[in-house]
Amino acid sequence: MNRELHRPVALDRIGPAGLEVTVEADAAECAALAVRMGVPALTGLSCRFRLSPLPGGAVLAEGDLRAQVMRVCVVTLETFEAATEERFRLRFVPEGTGAGDDDPESDDEIGFQGTSIDLGEAAAEQLALALDPYPRKPGAALPDAAGEDTGSAFAALARLQGRC
Repeated sequence: MNRELHRPVALDRIGPAGLEVTVEADAAECAALAVRMGVPALTGLSCRFRLSPLPGGAVLAEGDLRAQVMRVCVVTLETFEAATEERFRLRFVPEGTGAGDDDPESDDEIGFQGTSIDLGEAAAEQLALALDPYPRKPGAALPDAAGEDTGSAFAALARLQGRC
């Protein structure tokens, strides 16, 4: 398992009133996460978690992620900086006790072993989910189709044969 951003939090720190924790990546962690995410650079990552205990040893995590990411535009192939912001909700559950729920509306679950949860890895996973798979630089537009409508591929082939 990748540990570019490792921030363990002991479960016994999460009292009945909950716990707020902010995870911020330093320059080396940002560089390692950029490699993992397949982006040219990650210039900043901050993730605030609000943790609340749940029955059965589970923990509810509600969070706000903010990141500055260098992306490559799928239209122009130019590099540009994009701000990524995401609110999320997930549950840490003791390994083997997950609901196994395939409902896309239910909270995501992260299994854990032992007496701590890793908020750094959770932040990295949320960043991966938040990144647009087809980033487009602001103002970038697909070019208009050049020339006339060629119709079917067979019509184009017939025109080419007529030129020979």
